[in-house]
Amino acid sequence: MKLHEIKFYFAYTSPFSYLAMQPACDLEDSHSVRVRFIPYGVNIRKVYGPLDREDADRRKVRYLYIDARRIAKERGLVIYPPKRIFSARLAFYGGLYAAKNEQFRAYSDRVFERFWKQELDVESRDAISAIVAEVGLDPAEFLSYADTDARADLNACFDEADHDKVFGVPTFIVDGEPFWGEDRIEWVIRKLDGMGLRR
Repeated sequence: MKLHEIKFYFAYTSPFSYLAMQPACDLEDSHSVRVRFIPYGVNIRKVYGPLDREDADRRKVRYLYIDARRIAKERGLVIYPPKRIFSARLAFYGGLYAAKNEQFRAYSDRVFERFWKQELDVESRDAISAIVAEVGLDPAEFLSYADTDARADLNACFDEADHDKVFGVPTFIVDGEPFWGEDRIEWVIRKLDGMGLRR
């Protein structure tokens, strides 16, 4: 039976992407689907403004981390809010490279877990290369990819996100319909069930 593709837009620096990762992967066991993981970056400063302000937007960001930590605790995960805003670009390059070599999940699990434990600098070439090596891939080949084709590949992901009208992560796209947020997974499941894709 041909698997139905659903899209999952994510960011390593999004706590709710981290929380949605396992449920997204579980869909491949419960339904006849293939999840395509697509990196997407959100400019937090553009969304919420300067985060050193003490206003409603800043309080909202703080509250969202409280919720993320509550959910994480229930699942046995650890989420420590980052001490600054990180660019996920290099980590995205690693994810794209790992996906090309069928090691996306092993790579991403390590990046998510360590970043949210404040054990990984996602902007460090050495740190990302070390994870690439951990999952059995060639760090020198990865760095060559990062310096050549990776930017175009990531830009293609962002272009696809624009086409799908994605504005934040995590976002599922099922048969053209968007579902934004880790807590929308039950609606995703109902949609898939309605499509007759339950295994």
